[in-house]
Amino acid sequence: MALRHFLSTQDWTRPELDALLDQAALFKRSKTGHQLEGKSIALLFFNPSMRTRTSFELGAFQLGGHAIVLAPGKDAWPIEFEVGSVMDGEAEEHVAEVARVLSRYVDLIGVRAFPKFQDWAVDREDRVIRAFAKHATVPVINMETITHPCQELAHIQALQERFGKDRGSSPGQALRGRKYVLTWTYHPRPLNTAVANSALQIATRYGMDVTLLCPTPEYVLDQRYMDFARQNVAENGGSLTISHDPQSAYRGAHVIYAKSWGALPYFGRWAEEKPIRDAHQHFIVDEAKMALTDHGVFSHCLPLRRNVKATDAVMDSTACIAIDEAENRLHVQKAIMAALIVNRDGNKAPQRRHSR
Repeated sequence: MALRHFLSTQDWTRPELDALLDQAALFKRSKTGHQLEGKSIALLFFNPSMRTRTSFELGAFQLGGHAIVLAPGKDAWPIEFEVGSVMDGEAEEHVAEVARVLSRYVDLIGVRAFPKFQDWAVDREDRVIRAFAKHATVPVINMETITHPCQELAHIQALQERFGKDRGSSPGQALRGRKYVLTWTYHPRPLNTAVANSALQIATRYGMDVTLLCPTPEYVLDQRYMDFARQNVAENGGSLTISHDPQSAYRGAHVIYAKSWGALPYFGRWAEEKPIRDAHQHFIVDEAKMALTDHGVFSHCLPLRRNVKATDAVMDSTACIAIDEAENRLHVQKAIMAALIVNRDGNKAPQRRHSR
């Protein structure tokens, strides 16, 4: 059986994603299991983490597995990723050896590696995690690089829980036709586009009417993810709109999902982008904007700077499902780990449940 990784939700079919969400719902009702008994996962963090590390470590433990946490360059050797490089710098070993050695030790590998924020043409290649996927002989999981597929599933699970399965037996039916606004928000620093890329992918995958709300055309996301979104709309229904007007975008929305990100045309030249970013601090999610929605829910991947990205009143309201989404990271990641182990070991994959 071919080795299966979890690098992007675009690599998985809708029925496969639905099956993961069904399994995550089961794990939410009963946290412990034996799916990873005798198994282990190496978690490589090239960048800081709180929710991701906690949820993956705890998730492996709750399923009977063991997690090894590594921070290359800190508590593990620095790693080289360039092919053919003369390793006379800081890196002590090459990913070709690291991935293969870890594959001899563990059953799964998770990688969290943000862009370098110097050259988007390089960063968009996602070299770190793709190098691990190339050289590893066990499944590799994306714990956030230039996309964040685990966050995508946690987000969709939270939306399904809030809106309910009131339009059919498939969880996706509860979301079809909902007006979904992915809004840029101000942040004092330019941030990774990963969650925005992922939110755009998964919202269009589940048939929602998606509006990408951002200050100017320069903040539109990378063409790759815009193309994925249009492909998803063609395959799953819904729509995709780009807006720069908060008033019209918020009006009648069912979902407001906020994230900060830097404008790609200024990638690596952030001093030039700063005046544009500073001029749009009014994109904050506040009570007045939420009042324009159709009893809409609000969420964010966290961490969130209160009264910069969203006000206290929004964060503390019953409309906010950010904590539910954060909790769901634990459940969806357990489902992902379990599914990859089943696939790797050649067992029959669990089938999607059908409502009677």
